[in-house]
Amino acid sequence: MAEGLNRVMLIGNLGADPELRYTQGNQPVLSMRLATTESFNNRAGERQERTEWHAVTLWGKRAEALSKFLAKGERIFVEGRIQYRQWEDRDGNKRWSTDIVASNVILLGGRGGRRDSGGDFGGGPPPGGGDFGGGDFGGGDFDDDVPF
Repeated sequence: MAEGLNRVMLIGNLGADPELRYTQGNQPVLSMRLATTESFNNRAGERQERTEWHAVTLWGKRAEALSKFLAKGERIFVEGRIQYRQWEDRDGNKRWSTDIVASNVILLGGRGGRRDSGGDFGGGPPPGGGDFGGGDFGGGDFDDDVPF
């Protein structure tokens, strides 16, 4: 049977300082809140923005290394997979969360240009050799008047 594909690539800014913790087995885990913002024109032609917030988790030695460099406002590239979790809270209510488990994190600079160059804390350059929007997905002439 063929395997599926669970892959996420995000570019955004940290909404808070990342939090480094250790599991009971002394495994480092870094928790980050990442904001991604997209701009679009609504039906009336007005420019709109939509911001999505993502919970990102990074494990291991990379988590420890990045915890020393990352701070609120930093612009980063994250590559990983989506993980859905379900649990019961203290009151017995079912809760759900959607997390991004990072396998690759690249610092892109940011915070007013504080950094001159990004640092790579993952398995090499992003797909497309740094062109995050690369790839031919068809439909070259995209019309903003989508009927939905």
